[in-house]
Amino acid sequence: MIRVSLATLFLVAVLLPSYSLAAETFDHEHGAWNLLIRNHVRWDTSRTASQVDYAEFKRNRDFLTRYLQQLSAVTRQEFEQFNRNQQLAFLVNTYNAFTVDLILSRYPDLESIKDLGSFFSSPWKKDFFDLFGEPQNLDGIEHDLIRGSGRYDEPLIHFAVNCASIGCPALLDEAYVAEELDRQLLGSTRSFLSDRSRNRFDAETGTLEISSIFDWYAEDFAQGWRGYDSLHGFFRTHADWITDDADSAARLRNGSLKIRFLEYDWRLNDYR
Repeated sequence: MIRVSLATLFLVAVLLPSYSLAAETFDHEHGAWNLLIRNHVRWDTSRTASQVDYAEFKRNRDFLTRYLQQLSAVTRQEFEQFNRNQQLAFLVNTYNAFTVDLILSRYPDLESIKDLGSFFSSPWKKDFFDLFGEPQNLDGIEHDLIRGSGRYDEPLIHFAVNCASIGCPALLDEAYVAEELDRQLLGSTRSFLSDRSRNRFDAETGTLEISSIFDWYAEDFAQGWRGYDSLHGFFRTHADWITDDADSAARLRNGSLKIRFLEYDWRLNDYR
């Protein structure tokens, strides 16, 4: 992977305020975020899971802050002028970037994003940033603006938004952009389904052992979006991604599926 030097990051950080906050049009390439994650996201050898170098992110937090300011500067009126893919890419990148910022607010003194909440307060419901001129939280982006808006009908966002946990689908090392959105969403889905620590087929028992994400959001895979009519239908469509064995893939496509949801790993996806 080609990594940009810290000197280059610093130069862009210096130039970014005059570009991003004063520009007439929003940067739909999300160049600042793209630079950060290309430098601070590390893939495993199979490219099915990634870790985040939060220590290095913290050293470049001023650069991240400038990108977050760029996101918060977008007005609702401007957002409404984006096309569908531009809107969705904006919301996914916004969720991921502010999640990293939330982790950095206490890093390295935490073991999980859940440490930032309490019994009475969820870290995902904490209003710690502004969006469209109003206080906002991570749940507001995912469940209201994306899932609850009725605009996008996209179940694959569950493999794109990243909750800073080992159990979560990988944080992509490139910004989501409108022109590449379908490829990126399908690629993130394939990476997650191909990770045998989080999704697998037990041929001996005929059981799909899958992430709890599919338990929490099963309804999103039963809406007919992308042609999936059920959770079973989703796995039949992508049978070749969840098993490396042709006979098992055939069983997944043709048989009734037993499902067991795996325990979710909430430990921080930190690169150490």
